[in-house]
Amino acid sequence: MAKIVLAGGSGFLGQALGRRLAAEGWEVVVLSRQPRDDAPLREVAWNAETGGAWAAELEGAAAVVNFAGRSINCVHTLENSREILESRRLAVQALGKGWARAKNPPPVWIQCSATGYYGNAGDRFCDETLASGPGFLAEVCRQWEEAFAAVELPGVRRVVLRLGVVLDAEHGALPPLAQLVRRFLGGSAGSGRQFLSWVHRDDVVAAFVAVLTRPELSGVFNLCAPGPVSNAEFMRTLRRVLGRPWSPPAPEFAIRLAAGPLLGVDPNLALHGQRCAPQRLLAAGFQVAQPRLEPALRELLGK
Repeated sequence: MAKIVLAGGSGFLGQALGRRLAAEGWEVVVLSRQPRDDAPLREVAWNAETGGAWAAELEGAAAVVNFAGRSINCVHTLENSREILESRRLAVQALGKGWARAKNPPPVWIQCSATGYYGNAGDRFCDETLASGPGFLAEVCRQWEEAFAAVELPGVRRVVLRLGVVLDAEHGALPPLAQLVRRFLGGSAGSGRQFLSWVHRDDVVAAFVAVLTRPELSGVFNLCAPGPVSNAEFMRTLRRVLGRPWSPPAPEFAIRLAAGPLLGVDPNLALHGQRCAPQRLLAAGFQVAQPRLEPALRELLGK
C-alpha cells in the first residue's frame, strides 16, 4: 500500500496509529526531531525551523498526519507558552512548504487539534460549530488551526481532529490519576463540575483510520466519546474501578499552589474542561467502540 507520513509521530498516539497502519499494510514514515535507529517504524529526522531531507518523504505519499508540537503537560510559563505556540505554527508552516515543493504532493492532510479549542466552557455543549473560547489552551488550538487554514493546499482534502483527553494505560492523563486513586488521594479537582471529554486510545486510532480512508470526510471533527462526564464523576468511576473508597476533593487553591511545583503541570489542565461529543463522526456512521467510561477504564486497567 501507499505511504503515510506521521509528523511528530514518535509520541504514544503516533506510535499506536503507526502500528495499526503498518499492520494493515501501509508504509509508515515518522518525522521525528530525534529519530531512533531501533524504532519499530521508520523514523526520519526533521526540524520544522530549518527544513531538510525529510521533505522528500512527502513525495508520492498518500497522506500526512500532523501531531507535531511541544507537549502542553508542563507549567505554562512565558517561555514554555511561547514554545507550545511556536512549535505548532512552525511545524504546520514547514509541512506546507514541503507540500509546495513536492511534484506529487499528498492528497490528504489530517491535522491534530484538541477540544481545548472551546475554552473553559462550563456545562455548555460544544459541537463542531461552536466558536473558540477564552484561555491559553483555546489560543493554542485556535492558532494551530489558523496556521493550518492559512496553508495553500489546492485540491488537498483537509481534516482537523479535535481530540479529547485520550485514555491509555501507560501514557497521558490516566496513569497519574490512577496512581492518586491507589494512594487514596482520588478526590475531585476543585468543584468537580468541570467536564472531561475523554476518549479511549483505540477509538482515537480507529477514527484516524476512518478519516484517512474515507474520501468524503473533510473539515473539523470532535474526537471524543459521546458521553462526557464531570471531573467528579470521572474520579468516582475511577475509584470504583480500582476498588478505593471516597476521597475528599482537592480545593482549587491547593491545586493552583501544588500543580506546578509538585506535578510539573499547569493547574488549569485539571480545573478547566469542555462538554463535547463527536457529532460529525457519529453522523458519518463512525462506531465508537468504548462509548461508556467505566467499561473503558476496566478494559484499560485490566479490571
